[in-house]
Amino acid sequence: MEPTVRVRVKVCCIMSEEEARLAVRHGAAALGLVSRMPSGPGVISEERIAQIAAKVPPPVGTFLLSSSTEVEALVEEHRRTRTNTLQLVDSLPPGNLQRLREALPGVRLVQVIHVTGPASVDEALSVAPWVDALLLDSGNPTLAVKELGGTGRVHDWEVSRRIREQAPIPVFLAGGLRPENVLEAVRQVGPYGLDICSGLRTQGLLDEDKVSRFFRALDTLAA
Repeated sequence: MEPTVRVRVKVCCIMSEEEARLAVRHGAAALGLVSRMPSGPGVISEERIAQIAAKVPPPVGTFLLSSSTEVEALVEEHRRTRTNTLQLVDSLPPGNLQRLREALPGVRLVQVIHVTGPASVDEALSVAPWVDALLLDSGNPTLAVKELGGTGRVHDWEVSRRIREQAPIPVFLAGGLRPENVLEAVRQVGPYGLDICSGLRTQGLLDEDKVSRFFRALDTLAA
């Protein structure tokens, strides 16, 4: 599937207002703000998340990444940070997505699916009715210390394509994306959007040269 417009990009692991401005300046449609995680990069305080989110101009999305799986904790975390989207990086117990949807009717919900094999297709389709989008990443929630994002690893894009083809909602692709492979990722998977963290960073900081090259690569698809 060859896109005719630039694929939407979410720049994740934003750590400051300066990084937020840099990402938006280059064309980011959304920013990811990482709350407490068992592992991975980009974690900042809830206070800083709220401060950054408040300065992001509409219509840019602000995604709170949360590893919580209980409805009450997620609702309170969202109320403290005041983003317009809640990204769930772990799977919730049965019934909790429905309850969360009822508790946060005006907030967009994005469920992360860690693509580990063909079973991930069924997992994605089972949660799709309760969320606004899926985000396909390369973590491993089965480890003693869960990997829930920011691994920098590429997963099996064939499985991701199957999810994109069958899911009734938008699909974001994440996991090991960088300026050098983003064109092939889009061509193979055909996602609604892309999510990138470590692929745009140098020594932990958002690298404007990498950001620029990433968006320029996408411009060649839209040309």
